[in-house]
Amino acid sequence: MPTYDYVCDACGHAFEHFQSMSSKRLRKCPECGERKLDRLVGSGAGVIFKGSGFYETDYKRSSTPPPSESPSSDTSSKSESSDAKAKPSKDD
Repeated sequence: MPTYDYVCDACGHAFEHFQSMSSKRLRKCPECGERKLDRLVGSGAGVIFKGSGFYETDYKRSSTPPPSESPSSDTSSKSESSDAKAKPSKDD
């Protein structure tokens, strides 16, 4: 449930009120009793994560895998296998 900011046009009293989004806005000022309250439009608060249990693994992974750390190890294993094919055997 959000916290709304209100200000009275009659007396200038400003306050916050915690209410659900489906509740009707307040009209009567709690200080002077006039029905001249305006609900202020704010930027809202950011998301605040409190407590434990928020880990990087809880979120969707990117579709592309991270680059491997040693791409030369893959090419060296391929070159070793091609060298084995290229060397003539002693039986020839």
